[in-house]
Amino acid sequence: MCQACVKAKIESTLQSIFSQYPPTDDYLIMILNDVQEHFGYIPVYAQELIARHLHVSMAHVYGVITFYSRFSLKPKGKYIISVCMGTACFVKGSKTLMDGLCQKLNIKPGQTTPDGLFSIDEVRCVGACGLAPVFMVNDEVYGKADATMVSTTIDAIRAKEKESAHAE
Repeated sequence: MCQACVKAKIESTLQSIFSQYPPTDDYLIMILNDVQEHFGYIPVYAQELIARHLHVSMAHVYGVITFYSRFSLKPKGKYIISVCMGTACFVKGSKTLMDGLCQKLNIKPGQTTPDGLFSIDEVRCVGACGLAPVFMVNDEVYGKADATMVSTTIDAIRAKEKESAHAE
């Protein structure tokens, strides 16, 4: 897609989002959340438009984005796999889960597979310590997990994606 087309799409989307909020810094996180929901990350050009709209510096917008782990500066995969590395999960083997996941997908935490299907995130706590170790695929929690469960889950997602691609 051409650069001008991408910018036009971002501008159009942001105008729609901006219409929902007064142009004050009080709404920065809500605007960032809407942009993240729409694009799956927060493009640099969107950051520039947000800064201009709210009359704040790009550094301020960037600082908020990088402070909160919810926000991303890079596109994420369709399936975001988050492995809890909090104390309970770590003690019960989440490092092994992460190692197996990285090996299976051939990427590291914070990266996305070349096909754009999977991203791996390392998180500190998902609030399911009683189910440790835990990983999540988007918003679905998998507890008392092991490397086999992670591998089986990835295989099932890939099979589902192939099936839906053939159905189209």
